[in-house]
Amino acid sequence: MTQNKVTPAQGKLGILVVGCGAVSTTFITGVLMARKGLTKPVGSMTQYDKIRVGRGADARYLHYADIVPLAKLDDIVFGCWDVYPQNAYQAAMYAEVLKEKDIEPVRDELEKIVPMPAAFDKNYAKRLDGDNVKCSMVRSSSAGLQGKNGQCSMPTRWQMVEMLRKDIQQFKAANDCARVVVLWAASTEIYVPVCESVHYQLSDLEAAMKADDREHVAPSMCYAYAALSEGAPFIMGAPNTTVDIPAMWQLAEQTKMPIAGKDFKTGQTLVKSGFAPIIGTRCLGLNGWFSTNILGNRDGLVLDEPANFRTKEVSKLSTLETILKPDVQPDLYGHGNDEDTQYYHKVRINYYPPRNDNKEGWDNIDIFGWMGYPMQIKINFLCRDSILAAPLCLDLCLLSDLAARAGRFGIQRFLSFFLKSPMHDYTQGEEAVNHLYQQYTMLKNAIREMGGYEPDEEID
Repeated sequence: MTQNKVTPAQGKLGILVVGCGAVSTTFITGVLMARKGLTKPVGSMTQYDKIRVGRGADARYLHYADIVPLAKLDDIVFGCWDVYPQNAYQAAMYAEVLKEKDIEPVRDELEKIVPMPAAFDKNYAKRLDGDNVKCSMVRSSSAGLQGKNGQCSMPTRWQMVEMLRKDIQQFKAANDCARVVVLWAASTEIYVPVCESVHYQLSDLEAAMKADDREHVAPSMCYAYAALSEGAPFIMGAPNTTVDIPAMWQLAEQTKMPIAGKDFKTGQTLVKSGFAPIIGTRCLGLNGWFSTNILGNRDGLVLDEPANFRTKEVSKLSTLETILKPDVQPDLYGHGNDEDTQYYHKVRINYYPPRNDNKEGWDNIDIFGWMGYPMQIKINFLCRDSILAAPLCLDLCLLSDLAARAGRFGIQRFLSFFLKSPMHDYTQGEEAVNHLYQQYTMLKNAIREMGGYEPDEEID
């Protein structure tokens, strides 16, 4: 064991969440209830998982907090931004994820969490109609301060950054927080392809923000830029491009802050990243994998817009190709040596209001075995989207805060376990790790290293 160089988790940890919807309020309510001893944080790795440290007779299995200095639930303070003005209690009741009996005991605390106006561009989420948004006032010689047609106008992207930075500063001061983490748990934005002339260099991204380039700079990028500039780790819980660009990697290195993303790995992709290794390890062939979902909450509503679904589709499709590789096993996944006839992979999401947050995923997997004989696997996962996402939010926030105190900055690959489309340096030909058990090894080894222990499991 080597000396632990991680700064202790002293003082309050502010968690600022972008979005005050089903996922956010389920996360916040669960933490508030857990620290009162009224519920258990089931599903949270940081609260339940144990990791082996040492070997042989010296082996011990310890909780994360016994290896590294994690922030305690009692030290967390919550804040949020949202396009709707309802406080966290009202939003939790509206979401109908949790029963009233599981919300009422912390009603007073939830009511105090009132969303700050969101940095919002309706072109990026056309199905949302909230009016709790940031506005920029312009001066008129006849009517004083006003916007176009007498109303405030959308701020420029750079103005959004400045407003968000001020929000973070004020929240941190008002709540006496020693540290802050910013978590995106809002809706999926429309797909923003990576543009080398804007997204590869930090100076180009800043110039685009100042020029109010609304095509290449999504509102989520303003949140990320503001967070990193204010010394706060940023976590992208949706499939948005946001921090998955070299310019943001440069900013994270410049500010010495961790970034993680993208997209919470909750239901179908969690199953896929765990089940695909079974097929690969057993050397079975794959003809096709068809995945479809029905979802009725606000996330489902937003994803019903084709431009927003495209962002999610790219994220969900990326999992299989790095686990079952046609170029490595052409007989099993490439159908011989013909690269154009590799297995078929399709993902669908359908908006179905009656299910609300209770998402249902179906997977049809067509495999083949000895002498090419076909077989099928059917998986039907009736899950609760926010119930699965809430513990991921907690883990990602606590571990990102830990990484910052350990001096780890830039892309946090060890957090890939929690994410659907893990970040990686695609400019250098790096491939994302989507294999669930390899991701778990990365997670355990990072905890060991930050705790002063040697990593002892190879990733291959």
